[in-house]
Amino acid sequence: MESTFSSPAEAALQREAGAPGLRTLPADLDQVYELERIAGFVRDLGCLRVALQFPDQLLGDAGAVAARLEEITGSKMFILGDTAYGSCCVDVLGAEQAGAQALVHFGPACLSPPACPLPLAFVFGQRFVSLEQCAKAFEAQNPDPTVPVVLLSEPACAHALEALATLLRPRYLDLLVSSPALPQPVGSLNPKPEPLERFGRRFPLAPGRCLEEYGAFYVGGSEASPDLDLNPDLSRLLLGWAPGQPFSSCYPDTGRTQDEGAQARRLRARRRYLVERARDARVVGLLAGTLSVARHCEALAHLRSLTQAAGKRSYVLALGRPTPPKLANFPEVDVFVLLACPLGALDPQFSGSFFQPVLAPCELEAACNPAWPPSGLAPHLTHYEDLLPGSPFHVPLPPPDSELWDTPDISLITGELRPPPAWKPSNDPGCSALTPRPQLELAESSPAASFLSSRSWQGLQPHLGQTPVTGAVSGRRGIAIAYEDEGSS
Repeated sequence: MESTFSSPAEAALQREAGAPGLRTLPADLDQVYELERIAGFVRDLGCLRVALQFPDQLLGDAGAVAARLEEITGSKMFILGDTAYGSCCVDVLGAEQAGAQALVHFGPACLSPPACPLPLAFVFGQRFVSLEQCAKAFEAQNPDPTVPVVLLSEPACAHALEALATLLRPRYLDLLVSSPALPQPVGSLNPKPEPLERFGRRFPLAPGRCLEEYGAFYVGGSEASPDLDLNPDLSRLLLGWAPGQPFSSCYPDTGRTQDEGAQARRLRARRRYLVERARDARVVGLLAGTLSVARHCEALAHLRSLTQAAGKRSYVLALGRPTPPKLANFPEVDVFVLLACPLGALDPQFSGSFFQPVLAPCELEAACNPAWPPSGLAPHLTHYEDLLPGSPFHVPLPPPDSELWDTPDISLITGELRPPPAWKPSNDPGCSALTPRPQLELAESSPAASFLSSRSWQGLQPHLGQTPVTGAVSGRRGIAIAYEDEGSS
């Protein structure tokens, strides 16, 4: 309990400052950070003030990159090193506070649409990819050349996918190459039909084809940290990919492959458990995780309507980045729902160490919307924007008189029958006789008050007027760790 909700005092004194990572040699800055391309982006827009957003591991190069760009472009650069929530989302709010006319994002990115229109440029980095090793691994995992397969990768390896496909296409004809879903330039017109955009990627599907027909081959990850929980991008793909299609991953430097089917089943089982927890919950805490992603206000209103329709109470909490000590202050909340980008909602820290589970919006939708398809038929949507009206995956709530609300539902965790939503009106015409009822008193029901009344200790009791009046006396001296009258132990 002590290690979960607090830390010893010595830890603050011995903690080292966040390591910015290994610094890049000055001669390699232009190549690693693609400074020529970024300088052209700034010149084409004519920006005088540009914000540069760096993750923690790249802050060591932030000063040198900003100085180099100022020297090339003559524009003023601002470094955004402390984002409000996660480093994968573009911090358009911080850029607006600095008066920036454009923003350049360095490092891994979720590619979620920003809340405010602002010219954006992304620098993912270019990680080394052994094309020969990856091609041999692909052939070993896909011996049948007629099976359709999609090439996927982490953003830092996306530059090598086309070259890898060139090596494979003489034998594999039905091969699809994905690309990062970078934002289109402001004011640009694209006469071509837009490709399918999912999972932060674009898929140039042929007419009449669908993504559910394809298997997947993912290039990314590291053997130094093979734990899947450390790669939310791969977890996002495994949850949203068609369950019946093969999915394999490959390390880009060594070509080592592994079948991700078993891990995908474990992830889906974990998500089904969270859906059951949400169905059993009576109080839901909605965590406003990020304000920089588009349609977050609309998504928050949608989640509130879901909980109200399901007969649950909801509270909106704006706590910044959720931590176990923060959420432990709300013990009356049964489950929390994090409204964040797809990578932020699948952060590895939310899989454990919290007093109550932290869910994604899709799990709350599956728990509260009776019209949502059952497990195994409904896709796992990793972005809350897919739940809103206008999305092909949007499922509206059934009307109050629908029979879906009366479907018997038994909890798979407690084994008890769940009651129907309390707000649903009763239209049963079977009995119209009036029966006398005793006098009832109006009382306001509060989940927090009922939870407090059920606790054995409810805080200090003032006992006003019940204690005798005494003179003031001298209290203890010192600090809590060692008072003067306690001596040394």
